[in-house]
This record gives sequence, structure tokens and C-alpha cells, in this order.
Amino acid sequence: MSVQRVQGFLNELSRLRQMAGHVNEQTIRPAFRDLLRDWCRSEELHLLEEHPHTTAKNRTVYPDGTIVHDLRVPHGYWEAKDTKDDLDEEIADKLRKGYPDTNIIYENAAVAVLRQNGRSVMRTDMTEPEGLSELLTLFFRWERPEIRDWRSAVRQFQADLPAVVEQLREQISAAYAANDDFRDKAEDFLDHARSTINPMIGEADIREMLIQHVLTEDIFNHVFNDSDFHRENNVAKTLYDLEKLFFRGKVKRGTLKALEPYYAAIRAAAASITSHC
Repeated sequence: MSVQRVQGFLNELSRLRQMAGHVNEQTIRPAFRDLLRDWCRSEELHLLEEHPHTTAKNRTVYPDGTIVHDLRVPHGYWEAKDTKDDLDEEIADKLRKGYPDTNIIYENAAVAVLRQNGRSVMRTDMTEPEGLSELLTLFFRWERPEIRDWRSAVRQFQADLPAVVEQLREQISAAYAANDDFRDKAEDFLDHARSTINPMIGEADIREMLIQHVLTEDIFNHVFNDSDFHRENNVAKTLYDLEKLFFRGKVKRGTLKALEPYYAAIRAAAASITSHC
């Protein structure tokens, strides 16, 4: 499929040459943009043109294309140059200006260069379907470290979560059995929930609500940066009061230790998102 996409791009270049007699950046750029956009669709990515990028020196640059994930986290970049340009000199100039160097394609319709993680990893003649296909495959297969860590953490979370949930259930059951203050507050909360949320709510539902509250606390604190919301709305405040009666300090740290890589991955991924819009 990748070679077929590339061949379609080369066919379009051939058509443009026949019509215009020559090709330059202005005529080639739309064709390569369409190739990238078509590839993006298959990877659930999006291509933004001339999207601003803030450099380490707080300057704004505008790569010709920025490929992003759904939450506008960049996956990679594309910079088009003219066939008359010395591509290596252009790359050096862009690097001096602070263009991103994590995963970016530079091309001038004759040669394409892929740079990843601060170094050149591949160069190919753009008229060679297999070479260009390989370069684009490497480009789209690249993963941001935080996304790679996130996917790894999700797999670990799925393995560790059942044991953590079972441990929480045991701790809550022990609190019901031996902690009078906890039991009284839990019964008051149950009465309140039945009157304000759903009269069919039972004790088992309260236990599960408490477990969900414990497991999402770190997410609200670090991902949404809104600990007040998680603490101060009426339901959450009551759940915090219950939590503090049986689940704090060393017990809390020990129980959630297995999930820390998951929370860490969430924090890292959230830090890379510049806008939630």
C-alpha cells in the first residue's frame, strides 16, 4: 500500500512536468502534501500547514507541514525546498533557526532527507518508489518517547489493575467491618446519594465509587491540573473524607505503587500537550 501511495505521487509529478515543462517547489508541494495527508488518514494523524512552532530560543518558525495526533501533539514535520536549493545547506539553515529535529522530512522534489532524534537517518532519490516508501514508513513509524512510554504503561496498567482493585476492595471491606467512623460516614453518604443521585444506589455502588475516586485522583491532580475540582465538589469531598479514614500514608503509597508508571506516563503525555482546545 505504501509503494502504491508513492507511485501515485510520482505519477502526479509526471503529469505536472508534462503540463508545465518543469517542476519547482510551488508545483511539487501540493502533490507531496496530498501524499502525506493520505498517509496521515491511515495512521489517524492530521496534517497542518504552516503551523507555528516555538523554538528553544522562544522564536516562532513555520514548517510547511506539521503532522499531529488528535490532541495536537506533534508527530513530525515536513519542510519543502526548491529543486535549485542545496538541500544540505537549507537543512543546516533551518537547524540554526531552531526548526524541530525530532522527526522531520526535508525534500526538494529530487532528494528527500529524514532526520530523527537529532540526526540524519535516511536520504533517498524521490523518483525511486521503494526508497521514498521506506523513508515515509520510517517517518510515520517514529514514536514520541512519551507516547511510546504511554502505550507501554497502558499494557502494564491492564496487567496490574485487577490486583490493585482487589486490594482496595479488601481494604474497604476491612474499614466497614472495623472502623465505626468510616462505616457511619459511608452510611450517611449512601443516604445522600440515594436522595440526590439515584434511589437504587446500594452499598456496593458506594464501594466502587470510592475505588474509582482513589484511582482517578492522580489523573485530576496532574493531567487536568484541577485538584480543587476533584476535592471540592460535594460528592468528591465526601469520598475524600471516606478515603482519609482508611487509605493514606504508607498504605496508600504501597497499594498504588504498581500503577505509578501509568500515572507517570499520563503526566509526561499531558506535559507535551500545549493546548486542550
